[in-house]
Amino acid sequence: MSPRCFVIGHPIAHSRSPLIHGRWIEEHGLAGSYERIDVAPADLPAFIGRLRAGEFTGGNVTVPLKEAALPLLDEVSDVARAMGAVNTLWREGGRLCGDNTDASGFLDHLDATVPGWDQRVRTALILGAGGAARAVCYGLKLRGLGRITIVNRSLDRAVELATALGAPLEAADWAARGELVGSADLIVNTTALGMNGQPPLDLDLAALRPGTLVDDIVYVPLMTPLLLEAKRRGGVPVDGLGMLLHQAVPGFARWFGVTPSVTPALRELLEADILRA
Repeated sequence: MSPRCFVIGHPIAHSRSPLIHGRWIEEHGLAGSYERIDVAPADLPAFIGRLRAGEFTGGNVTVPLKEAALPLLDEVSDVARAMGAVNTLWREGGRLCGDNTDASGFLDHLDATVPGWDQRVRTALILGAGGAARAVCYGLKLRGLGRITIVNRSLDRAVELATALGAPLEAADWAARGELVGSADLIVNTTALGMNGQPPLDLDLAALRPGTLVDDIVYVPLMTPLLLEAKRRGGVPVDGLGMLLHQAVPGFARWFGVTPSVTPALRELLEADILRA
């Protein structure tokens, strides 16, 4: 039977995952499908039951279901356990399995965009303390950074995340973000601030050192005000689209048995879709 795969969330109409996986299915001449399915949180257990019964091969999970899906599975990866959330599901030997590829997607995109970045980045400033921040911090800790400082409008959430993942993570007050810019080799915005339809991100880059990497996981617009200002001040901008593309690779490989590539042509397809929206 041809693989039938999905991305579930609520809402889900905005998801570009079908565009990514659809291109890979076509590129490799595979039978199978990948579809958006809107699943409200209350309906998640029933949907997981359909996956368990064999209606689907596997799929992706996005907000607000990533945390709720984890306890409904039989096996989850160490990374997903550390994240407290899953974004990739599959069936294996009658058991339901889950993984979280957000951290690896973030790192793979940085590796592709700025090769060797981790040889010169020792300190990072992370804006936000939600699920995306947890993935980014987990990935950066794996790469051996010396200091990772989290700032969040709710200091308690920043402290909670720093405590959960441990050293070298630390929390700082949101009001200190501007002065922390000057000591950071890498700045990552993991919030929705600056996204189309959201309030702007209020971050003073006056202290930014030339060559500092500035990564914004927002990808609508592709070049956020943060990235434009960083580039103007001599920083190295890294947009959020690549993280979306790279986090999709492991799931496709599991479901279809082929490891796809993140190519310039795929990126152009997504960029064109974002510009049309």
